[in-house]
Amino acid sequence: MLPRTTFALGGAASGKSEWAESLVNSSGLPKTYLATGRIWDDEVQERVKKHQARRDAGWRTVECPLDLTEPLAKLPAGEIVLIDCATMWLSNHLMENSDLMAAQAQLLTALRACAAHWVIVSNEVGQGIVPENAMARQFREAQGRLNMALAAEADTVVQVVVGLPQLLKGEMP
Repeated sequence: MLPRTTFALGGAASGKSEWAESLVNSSGLPKTYLATGRIWDDEVQERVKKHQARRDAGWRTVECPLDLTEPLAKLPAGEIVLIDCATMWLSNHLMENSDLMAAQAQLLTALRACAAHWVIVSNEVGQGIVPENAMARQFREAQGRLNMALAAEADTVVQVVVGLPQLLKGEMP
């Protein structure tokens, strides 16, 4: 059975986005992709192209690097949304010097109010070495807090490691 809310996390290039896309595709529901990334160089452009190539024409894509509140509010029950990813969304807010706690609170409120099923993808960034600069440490701490909050909100939490989904909470969809 499809959970109403799912949080998928993993390291970089772990297969988490592919797993989340597969879950959304298998739902049979009308699907929306909320893209949070900003393209700032050729490498990111190539990564975006790979993500786009995996999605068929049945996906509606909304670019929302900062404001997820409005697009989430517009989604009706009976649909499903994939938010990819919380890490890019958070880094965009960090670069804009946003109040990260306020942005997180707004996101969590929007997710609670969202009528559609949702799947949100995020990076696990806390298992590596301590970053050497203050901004990177601030980001790592904020990402850890956001991931814990998303895990608390979601019915199902899956960590994807080397392409293999590992259930952390709820039931495997």
